[in-house]
Amino acid sequence: MEEIKKCYGCGAIIQSDNEKHIGYVPKNASQREHILCQRCFQLKNYHKLQTTTLTKDDFLNLLDHIGEKDCLVVYMIDLFDFEGSRIPGLLRHIGYNDVLVLANKRDLLPKSVKERKLEHWVRRQLKEEGIKPVDVIITSAKKNMNMDKIYDAMMAYRKHRDIYVVGVTNVGKSTFINALLKHYAQVEDQNLITVSEFPGTTLDFIEIPLDENSCLYDTPGIINENQMTHFIEPEDLKKMMPQSELRPIGFQLQEKQTIYFDGLGRIDYISGAQASFITYFSRQLKIHRTKTINADALYDRHKTFTLELDGMKTIKDMKTYDFSLKPGKCDIVISGLGFITISSQGGKVKVHVPPQILVTIREAII
Repeated sequence: MEEIKKCYGCGAIIQSDNEKHIGYVPKNASQREHILCQRCFQLKNYHKLQTTTLTKDDFLNLLDHIGEKDCLVVYMIDLFDFEGSRIPGLLRHIGYNDVLVLANKRDLLPKSVKERKLEHWVRRQLKEEGIKPVDVIITSAKKNMNMDKIYDAMMAYRKHRDIYVVGVTNVGKSTFINALLKHYAQVEDQNLITVSEFPGTTLDFIEIPLDENSCLYDTPGIINENQMTHFIEPEDLKKMMPQSELRPIGFQLQEKQTIYFDGLGRIDYISGAQASFITYFSRQLKIHRTKTINADALYDRHKTFTLELDGMKTIKDMKTYDFSLKPGKCDIVISGLGFITISSQGGKVKVHVPPQILVTIREAII
């Protein structure tokens, strides 16, 4: 029986029959010991994305296999886009396995926020979903933050079992695993897992031996169809996704004033006393304030992104969310784009976003 070979970058099964299907490599390259498929090669060397036919259900079906195992699940979530990085019904997919939570992208939040505060905040959000992790560790895979602590926790909690790293697309799983490989297994850069800002880079389980009887698995990112990242042209993704610490921009808003986030969305302060609106978005986004009465007419003038959405022509094609503010502090979160921290005495706001995008209100993280 011929040995099944997989791309070390994305986990796809190697094949040389169809160039348009995942896992394709030319026949003359298919006999190498370490094989990188054509899609990963183009991503890594030319930053060129080749689309796939895999769906959200395909990824969830792969996740269901974890529920049949006795293993440790490492659940990665994104501190920048916490709501957008949740896997709905996670416990249904992974069964009764232990869960170690890694709250990633700490480097994007202001340094002044204490790690302990973030940990308690994450635990409160998880409790609402009924998730009781064995531990929660704050990290930045990009900055190798708390890697020794994470490694020790994984080795202790796995109890000689396999480890499966799960999360939505772009949460940082592959970056995290590559950091482990470089620091604890001395794996060279050319043999690391493919990493990019494009959603859905990993396509199948990537198996990494831990010892003679167990492995660590990088799993495909679950597609969250309510995140802004899935509707932005590839050349704009790096501009929209923050690459460094978020720069808070503060506004004191009176009622009937609006804040625009480039052409990707806006928030209207419908009613209430003067309130503080602090925006946390990519440094490359244009954030500006205007009067609500003028906001519709300004949409086309300030639109710099191309949205891959049929029928998304004007601001009137956007979906709106209405929220009543309680006195105090809260966050309004636009999934995949950023969040606005509002301090007010109460009032009402309306958020305009493309139709598929999720907007939520939550306890303030900062």
